[in-house]
Amino acid sequence: MTMSLLKTSLHEEHLSLNAKMAPFAGFDMPLQYSSVKEEVLAVREHAGVFDVSHMGEFFVSGPDAIAFVDNLITNDFKNAEMHKAVYSPLCREDGTVIDDLIAYKLGTDRVLICVNASNIEKDWNWISSKTGSFDCTLSNLSNEFSLLALQGPKAELILRDFGIKLPESFPYYSILETSHEGEKIIVARTGYTGEDGFEVFSSHEYAKRLWNKLIFNGVKPCGLAARDVLRVEVCYPLYGHEISDNVTPLDSGLGWTVKLTKPNFIGKAALEGYKPKYQLVKLSLDRGIPREGYDVLNAEGEKIGTVTSGTMSVVTGKGVALALIEKAKAPQDKKYSINIRNTNYEANFHAKAFVTGGHK
Repeated sequence: MTMSLLKTSLHEEHLSLNAKMAPFAGFDMPLQYSSVKEEVLAVREHAGVFDVSHMGEFFVSGPDAIAFVDNLITNDFKNAEMHKAVYSPLCREDGTVIDDLIAYKLGTDRVLICVNASNIEKDWNWISSKTGSFDCTLSNLSNEFSLLALQGPKAELILRDFGIKLPESFPYYSILETSHEGEKIIVARTGYTGEDGFEVFSSHEYAKRLWNKLIFNGVKPCGLAARDVLRVEVCYPLYGHEISDNVTPLDSGLGWTVKLTKPNFIGKAALEGYKPKYQLVKLSLDRGIPREGYDVLNAEGEKIGTVTSGTMSVVTGKGVALALIEKAKAPQDKKYSINIRNTNYEANFHAKAFVTGGHK
């Protein structure tokens, strides 16, 4: 007996736009509406909107809300400015990654945590088991919120034109609780594309109205396929690919999110003395498309790692890949190849992301 897929509040809207639907994290989600290329370019050049209502929303409230979240994650949440967001891995005591998340500092006693859809139950069980002596209360309101991601260089202009009141200065990774059309909404200048953009947390009914208004005004609806290409182009990690239960943030190019100078956080003791086993590398191909699971080889043809994410870049017109390689075997000459159907294709090593996004 197959389990029925969950649906977001915008499911009927997706069907009416003839979206190609596919299962993702237990939800029936839009994969694409037009072509992946059109949707990617809309986000890079103008604006696109994604339904990401499958994501999870946890709220932490109480006098120790900030201290609790700071202890929970590897990054520095305590010293972040009020009304700012912090990206961070969520780790076990042994330093391995449970998930990656964004924590939003809504107030001195209130925090929003947004987690990946596939990990909502796992994350909730872990986080709620760690309250200990912290004076705070947790609420899982994932089913009560819809979430739209409006991404692209025109995103700010569009929201302001719609009458959503944003502060004159509202930099990247800022968050605001406000009202629009009689409803309370939360607007964050965050996203998963590398471009400027906003994520709007709201009621289901408000999300439907905002979605339809965006589409009516020419904003391109975008699906998960474009979202994946966009994030690989700017080299953002995805749970289950670059990060997983089997690696630490230090294995996955996320050392910048691990603040060992913090007095304490879950996993600190393990990560302080940890020597990374893996290294995340960025590779492109002049011919061929790398896919997840393909072998990465050195100049001698020895397997040294595996592609964790691979796609055809719309912007560069080349196959691009993120790969985890054994750190001890990382080639000093930076010469790599990727095996595609028993043929080795020479790969180009990149020190920086394949595409430079335009986020503020």
